[in-house]
Amino acid sequence: MNKIAVIGLGLIGGSLALELKKSSWATIYGIDKNEDHLERALELGIIYEKASIEIVSEADLVIIAVPVNVIPEIALRVLDHIGEDTLVFDVGSTKAAVCDAVRNHPKRKNFVAVHPISGTEFSGPDAAIYNLFNEKVNIICERELSGSNMIDRTIKIFEDLKMKNVFMDSAVQHDKHIAYVSHLSHISSFMLGKTVLEIEQDEKNIFNMAGSGFASTVRLAKSNPETWTPIFMQNSENLLKSLDEYIKNLNEFKEILTRKSADDVLSIMRNTNRIKDVLAGIKNQ
Repeated sequence: MNKIAVIGLGLIGGSLALELKKSSWATIYGIDKNEDHLERALELGIIYEKASIEIVSEADLVIIAVPVNVIPEIALRVLDHIGEDTLVFDVGSTKAAVCDAVRNHPKRKNFVAVHPISGTEFSGPDAAIYNLFNEKVNIICERELSGSNMIDRTIKIFEDLKMKNVFMDSAVQHDKHIAYVSHLSHISSFMLGKTVLEIEQDEKNIFNMAGSGFASTVRLAKSNPETWTPIFMQNSENLLKSLDEYIKNLNEFKEILTRKSADDVLSIMRNTNRIKDVLAGIKNQ
């Protein structure tokens, strides 16, 4: 690769740029509507040059790392202007909308829908770090609609990042599953933070008692609202279903506490403890 264009220089886009600077000889161009982000990315050495979206016509690889509500529009603009051999992928947390948008584009084969499941609660160019993707999972959706060469190149890029590539035929199913294992946990964290902040108005010392358990549970509530609001909106149908099930379990636990049934509390927690074995098995696959 000689030229790489990264559209969106936040945590994921910036971290990918850092890794590609380390592993390739390509000139990495940064594109971001936020001029401060562009300047900061240049200052931090995340990119080599600032650019406008027109640079995609010269690029070998285009990475779209913007909020999910604008990914479909950006993806179509990019596909309209790329060369025949340019690889384009987005890294959004939802896939159905962008896959639907590009489905009938003449250069659909150049596009690969990916979701590297990795991140922190921080945002912007200053959040970009090396090794963010190590030993994490990258999901590739609808690979049958992408050119085989584009898929091979994508697999190689993420393998070089030490990620495990997994494939999902359906972008719709991706969004359904990710609602439970990622998006719901962010909502839970935000709402726990909201609850404690509201209590703190009357109980000034509550944060003096907050331990590591509270800090780890609300860590995701520090995530960028401008990133997560579009995700929640775009995946609202799946999230509403997952919230119904989550609220049902919370109400069940509340009812057990009301009955003061220690046996039922113990039983629920013991049954849920098997999540340790499930996650350990996934990690060792």
